[in-house]
This record gives sequence, structure tokens and C-alpha cells, in this order.
Amino acid sequence: MPAERMSMRRAREILRLKFEVGLAVREIERRTGVPRRTVRSLLDRFKERGLTWPVGEAVSEDELEALLFKEAGPRVGGRRRPEPDWGEVHRELKSKHVTLQILWDEYIERHPDGYRYSRFCEVYGKWEAQLSLTMRQTHRGGEKLFVDYAGDLVPVIVDRLTGETRGAHIFVAVLGASSLTYAEATWTEGLADWIGAHARAFRYIGGVPKLVVPDNPKVAVIKACFYEPMVNRTYGDMIAHYDTAVLPARPRKPRDKAKVETAVLIMERYLLGRLRKQRFYSLAELNVAIAGALVRLNDELKVRRLKVTRRSLFESLDRPHLSPLPAEDYVYAEWGTRRAGLDYHVDIDGRFYSVPFHLARETIETRVTANTVELFVRGTRVAAHARLATCGKHTTVPEHMPSAHHQPAPGRSLA
Repeated sequence: MPAERMSMRRAREILRLKFEVGLAVREIERRTGVPRRTVRSLLDRFKERGLTWPVGEAVSEDELEALLFKEAGPRVGGRRRPEPDWGEVHRELKSKHVTLQILWDEYIERHPDGYRYSRFCEVYGKWEAQLSLTMRQTHRGGEKLFVDYAGDLVPVIVDRLTGETRGAHIFVAVLGASSLTYAEATWTEGLADWIGAHARAFRYIGGVPKLVVPDNPKVAVIKACFYEPMVNRTYGDMIAHYDTAVLPARPRKPRDKAKVETAVLIMERYLLGRLRKQRFYSLAELNVAIAGALVRLNDELKVRRLKVTRRSLFESLDRPHLSPLPAEDYVYAEWGTRRAGLDYHVDIDGRFYSVPFHLARETIETRVTANTVELFVRGTRVAAHARLATCGKHTTVPEHMPSAHHQPAPGRSLA
């Protein structure tokens, strides 16, 4: 273990007992608990520096340490070691997949007599602690679910004959208090996949947190703001369905989402690293492998410092504070804006749906699901239709027509 330098408060007390009280080294050892060898070393150093007692109350502990140890550098067991460039180490750690273990391996190759790994990490930690202060985030149980996509894609073979692959995106969600993690693979990071992954994440954890914290994906967050975030209408619809709220992380503020960034890093190293030699021939096959990895990560591996699993933490910290799931899962719906034509029909993907005739040329809000089309004006629903399967078709509600149009034109159906 590295030799730890005594505090200057204790050094000052030893000097006082020696020069003011006149105690012997053995008695100083008995009163302070500091070994005689260390006491003698301090007294010898004090004399070698040409210092005299009292040094004065105005001399701070930092100044006293500089007077006593001004030529000394970082030590292990009293011997000097080659000093790494800690600034370079800090910059390298920001590179993808680079760890202190990797940097220490490179350092020890250049300096075989250098720091051992534990001391290397300790000295770097002390150096890094001198950088700008960071407020430690405290996550209350059931409060926040952090969501994001991993940066790396997983190749999935989509053509067995040619070996053609397609990259699958890894969605990651992690609870703030327990770090319980959910992940799944989707083909895209589009709105439909994004919202579907949220619904499955809520189902996995068996409840709904008070806040969802996304990393400002353009598909979901129009404008990130701490007080009044603007989110995509469909995303907001889903959030309202689960009776929760969204709090997008601030742009260029990685500490706002440190929890999910850590979970993404764990999934990349734990999952992608272990699956790198496996071949997947479908998204479902990849998700089965991810599900198996999640069982081990959440239910078997213990959090190093706490000596308990994420699942145990979840049961005690998060689960009691989660809101219940709604009776039905959210039905994905896309919102949009259209203008009704002169024929009081709204064009949605080449299919035409009627609104009351007095709304011709008006701006109409549309809500489209897999099976239905709903039309709104200033928040009030004015029409609902079954979604048409064939492009170019019309569907018209008779009540929407003016009295002069009740005789249907050829090719137009009356619903």
C-alpha cells in the first residue's frame, strides 16, 4: 500500500510536544499514536530545513507542508516513481472504450518501475479531484428514468446468401436510484421505435416513474428547456398516457444524464463486447440475447460498492414509489397538420377523409394510428374515420356534406 503522509495538524502537535513541552520521542509516540520512527523522521526533517519553533500560527497547514516536504513528489513506499502526464491521461479517458486499466498497461510498458495499478488510480483520482467541482446527483426512488440510444450498432445478417447486414440500434433505459437497466434492439431511432421501446421499458420495470429524462433526440424533443421543454406531440401524448412527465437533459450538459451514459457504457462493454463473435439473423434473436444479458446484469451481478444486485436495490428503492401502469398500453399515433380542401376532405398519405363542410380550407390537426384517423380543430375532435388501406380512396361521412352534395359522386364511398 502507498505510504500516506501524516496531516500537518498532527505534525504541528508533535513539534509542539517536542520543543514546547520537551517530551521524549517515546512519550510523544504514546500520546499521539505516531510510531517513533515517523516522529524521528519528522524532527530530523524539521532540523535539516533550518526551521525554528514556533513556526507561528499564521503559517497554514499547506505552507508548513511546503516547508517540510518542498522537494518531495508523489511517493510509493518512500521511493520516487516516474510521473505520468495526468492531463494526457485525463484526455485519453474521454476517448471511446479507453479505461484506466488500458492506460496503466501502456504506462507500465514504458516505465516498468512505475506506479502499481492501485497507486496509479489513486494518484489520478487526487489529480482529477482538483478539477472543476461537480455537484453529486442524488436520485430518489421512483423519480427518474433515463433513456438514450447507444452509439454503436450491432450488425444483424438480413440475407444469409449474400451475408448482407443491417445495423440494429440499442435502446437503453435506467432507473436513477437502483440503476436497474432495460435494453432492447430496434431497427431505427425513429419515433415509432422510440415510443415502442418506452412502452416496453415501462412494462419491464412494472410501473411508471415520475420523470422521463431523454437525451434530446430530435425525433422526440423539439426544444430542450429546463422549465418549459417543447416535445414532439406524439411523444407528449405517450407521456400523458402514462401519467408522467418529460425533463430533457440540457444540451451540452453530459452530467445531466450521467446515469444513462454509464448504463450505455456498461451495456456496450458488457453486452456488445461479449456478443461480438456471435451472429444474429433477426432482430428477435438479438433481443433474446440482450434479455439474457439483462438477467445477469440486473439479477446476478452485484454493484461493487454496495454488494447487492440492481434487482434488490430496485425492490427496496424504486418499486415502492412507481406509479401503476395504465390498463392498456399506449397506442402509437402520429400527429400532423393538414389543410382541408375545397371538397372538405383532408389528404393523409394519398387517402382522403372528410370533415364538416364549413371547415373547408381550415387548418386541421390529424392523429393517425394503425387503424384510425382522427381530425381536430383547435383541440376539438370534428371527425373520426377508419384508416383506408388503398391509396387514392375517399371516405365521406354524410353528415359532413352540405345538403346540395348528398348525391355521391362516382368512385366516392359514403361511410
